[in-house]
Amino acid sequence: MLYFGTPLAAILLSLFAAGGNPVKEVRIGIVNEDQGRITDDTIRFLKSLDHLSVKSVKLSAVDEQITSQKMDGVLIFRQGFSESVQHGQPRPIELVSLKGTEITMFIKSYLHEYIDHLATLGRLANGDRDLFWKMYERYQQAPFRLSVHSLPDTAKQKGVTYQTIGYLVMIMLMSAGNLTEIIIKEKEERTYSRLLTTPIQARTYVLSNIVVNLLIMTAQIIVTIVAMKNIFHIDPNISMWQMALVLLLFSLSAIGLSLITVMFANSSASAGALQPLITVPTCMLAGCFWPVELMPKFLQKAAYFIPQRWALDFLVKLQEGRSFGSLYWHLLILLAFALTFFLLAVYKFSRSQQSGQFV
Repeated sequence: MLYFGTPLAAILLSLFAAGGNPVKEVRIGIVNEDQGRITDDTIRFLKSLDHLSVKSVKLSAVDEQITSQKMDGVLIFRQGFSESVQHGQPRPIELVSLKGTEITMFIKSYLHEYIDHLATLGRLANGDRDLFWKMYERYQQAPFRLSVHSLPDTAKQKGVTYQTIGYLVMIMLMSAGNLTEIIIKEKEERTYSRLLTTPIQARTYVLSNIVVNLLIMTAQIIVTIVAMKNIFHIDPNISMWQMALVLLLFSLSAIGLSLITVMFANSSASAGALQPLITVPTCMLAGCFWPVELMPKFLQKAAYFIPQRWALDFLVKLQEGRSFGSLYWHLLILLAFALTFFLLAVYKFSRSQQSGQFV
C-alpha cells in the first residue's frame, strides 16, 4: 500500500503547493485634477477592465490610501492632460504605488496602449480641434471593439505536473532501493544461501528482483498518471503514453542505481543508510522539489550528471511542444545511465564468489 499511496500523496502535496494563488483584484485610486472629456473617457476605460477596481480619491488622501494598503496604486491626472492629448503630446500620468512591477506594469501597459492611440489622433489633427474631435468621436464609436477572452492557465497545470513527477522520481528511487535491499537482507539471514542449493541460479535470483522492481514501478507510474487525469483532473499538456515511457526509461536507471548501492554495501544497515544519502541530495540537485533555474549556474550544469535531471528535462521539453522523436538525445542518455549502472552492478556481482559473502 505504501508503494502506491505515496504517489497519490505526491499529487496532493503538489496541488497544495500550487494552490492558494487565486486571481486578485487590483485596487486603483483615481485623482482627477483635469476634469476633461478625454480624462473621463480614460477613467471609464480603466473601469471596464477585468480584475481592476477603480475608485475616486482626493489628492490629500493619496499617502494614507497607499500606506494603509487600501489601494494598490493611485493614478493622478494633472490639469491639462486632455489638452495635451489633443496636441499629440500627452502629459505623463503619475502612478503612486508601493507594490512591485507586477502591479504597476499591468496598469501602465493598458494605459500606454489606450493613450497612444488618442495621441496619434492628436498628431494627425495637427492642432485642428474640430478635426480631432471628429476623429475622436469616430474612434469611440467605431464598430470594431476589443474582445477579451480568458484563456486557461496552463502554467499552473504544468507546474503541478512538474512537481508531481519530481516527487514521483524520488519515490521511485526509494522504492527501488527498498526492494533491492531485500537481496542483502536475505544474504544476512542465509536465505540466499539456501536458495542457491536449489536449481535457482544467482543470476536468476537477481533478475527476478529486477523484474519485480520494474513491475512495481510500472504500477506506480500507471496509478499516478490515472489519478492525475481521472481523479485530480490535471492536464500535463503532453500525451500520457509519452509521460509513461519517459518514467519507465528512468525506472531502469533507478533500479540500476539501487543495485549498485546494494552490491557495494557491507550490510543491510549500511545499504539502508546509503539510499537516502544518495536519493535526496541528487533529487534536490536535479530540481525535483523546485525549478532548477533557481539554483546557481554551476549547480544547474552539475545536475546533468544525474538521470533525474534528464528525465525531468525530457518532460519539460515535451510540455513546450517538442516532438518525442526530436528528443532522441535525452532518450539515449537515459538508456546510457541505466546501462552504466547495470554494468557496474554486474561487475561487482561477478566478483562475489562465495554465497555467504555480501553482494
